[in-house]
Amino acid sequence: MADNASLSAAKTAKNDEFYTQYSDIESEMNAYVEYNPDVFCDKTILLPCDDPEWSNFTKYFAANFERFGLKKLISTSYAKGAGNQQLTLFEMESPLYDEELHETRGKLFTLTRDKDFSGSIDTDDIEFSGYLEGDGDFRSAEVGKLRDDADIIITNPPFSLFHEFIDWIFEKQKQFVVLGQVNAIKYREVFPRIQHNKIWVGAHFNTTMEFVMADDYELKGKAFIDGSGKKHGFVPGMTWFTNIDYAARHEPILLDTMSHNLKFNKSLKKKLEEKYHTNKYPKYSNYDALEVPLSECIPSDYDGVMGVPISFLGKHDPNQFEIVGMTGDLEWATTECDFFRPPDRRIQEICKLRNKTWRVQKVYVDDADGLPLIPIYDRLFIRPKKGDASW
Repeated sequence: MADNASLSAAKTAKNDEFYTQYSDIESEMNAYVEYNPDVFCDKTILLPCDDPEWSNFTKYFAANFERFGLKKLISTSYAKGAGNQQLTLFEMESPLYDEELHETRGKLFTLTRDKDFSGSIDTDDIEFSGYLEGDGDFRSAEVGKLRDDADIIITNPPFSLFHEFIDWIFEKQKQFVVLGQVNAIKYREVFPRIQHNKIWVGAHFNTTMEFVMADDYELKGKAFIDGSGKKHGFVPGMTWFTNIDYAARHEPILLDTMSHNLKFNKSLKKKLEEKYHTNKYPKYSNYDALEVPLSECIPSDYDGVMGVPISFLGKHDPNQFEIVGMTGDLEWATTECDFFRPPDRRIQEICKLRNKTWRVQKVYVDDADGLPLIPIYDRLFIRPKKGDASW
């Protein structure tokens, strides 16, 4: 899509049909395969909500079935999806094809063998294995059974159901690679699992991605129609989420001392002067933690809690830092955070009068009047792991 406004409108309308580019899937999966060439070997992969005619996930894993040494590939389609409404050769040429069931039932596709005796297993061997009892919703018992039998779940789930999809995966503790929005990091179903190293962001983090859109998508911005008549749009802030390892997760950020950063990093100096009117790293008004506006400027000689941008996750090595928490969660701040230092009620009321969006659980730096009124974007709280040598 062209912008966040159009993405929001699509979510409201439950228009979640964004078809991922083959090259984006390939680029992400390469990171896992390069780290562990056997990561998919002898595994059953489930691709829920993925019609082979539209889904590049199915095409990618079918094309690489033998190279990865897959055991089985399973794809299910959702009856109410635009791709599901179109007849494919997989379905139409199958003896299981039923015109009456085509529009109302989800479909099941599998790949396990060299069906056409070509000497290799590839996309031509995808089999239409019949219709599901229901519409193919991932929350149904029959798709749940497919999940239970699979080793890895990989897909671009509906944005509007991302919360539920993550919980659905964790019901059976499956390995997964799924595509979502960067804002999903803040979801209650996601962040605690990131904090406890059960979910991490993938190799491609917070990028603008091109998607093939449903036919009723309204063209905006840089969106276009390709030579085959398919609509393409661009969505910012896209991020892969996974629990499969890759090399970059074990590359610590190279850090410098606080004094060197303040002396030599021009971006840091400019940010501190323009935003906070200081030449030092400021402390928050309401949390006993140091503000670090740029992840590259995390000081190597500071052992306390620091607030860093969410973009830090794209560089996070879990052996270098622990994630302590995140701003904006009042329940966590008041019941679990041992460095939350809220101002007294009188100061809070003054701040609310001066800034209608002021909330005590967000992070602030004192202004010239000594009031916590300089707002800061969402921050992750991190702390160096003891024994780390990062510079």
